[in-house]
Amino acid sequence: MARNLTPIVKLSRREGVELHPKAIKAMARRPYGPGQHGQSRRSKPSDYSLQLREKQKVKRTYGILERQFRNYVREAERQNGVSGENLLRLLETRLDNAVYRLGLAPSRQSARQLVTHAHITLNGKKVDIPSIRVKPKDVIAVKDGSKNNEYFKQAAETIQSNTISASWLSFDPKKMTAKVTGEPVREEITEEIAEQLIIEYYSR
Repeated sequence: MARNLTPIVKLSRREGVELHPKAIKAMARRPYGPGQHGQSRRSKPSDYSLQLREKQKVKRTYGILERQFRNYVREAERQNGVSGENLLRLLETRLDNAVYRLGLAPSRQSARQLVTHAHITLNGKKVDIPSIRVKPKDVIAVKDGSKNNEYFKQAAETIQSNTISASWLSFDPKKMTAKVTGEPVREEITEEIAEQLIIEYYSR
């Protein structure tokens, strides 16, 4: 399975967003881009540059490579409604993102690993494909053989004491199962994303 092997802290500094918890301290120490020209003063960015950087930021936020991301954009454009919001809905309903939103993983990168290592089931079936789309009434659960794992015990306790930020998901910490109760709402996506810039980039 293809994935970006560039260090996550370097990607975070390049895009100006914390893509993983361990990037928080690094970005606080060096709040500028990587490389010898990271602190250089730059002229006002062009429209193309703004569109490109937004596209790269969102790709890396959700951990997706170019070809798959482009396919998401094309699908979003074919759907009814606002293309940018359609794109975010497609990204949010990936299984790895749902696992992250539930609080079962500290980052999308970690959530992706949980899925690929087959710790998660979908509607009672083992899955290992992070990009699987979840839909209303789907049931996401920690695999029976993994429930006694200390990692998941601690995760369940954390979720029990915190409110899940996504209203389209509900979680039962005792059973370690979650249900998709609706669809993602744009207002609940806390990351700073200018999705229209991405649509404009691919419409050139």
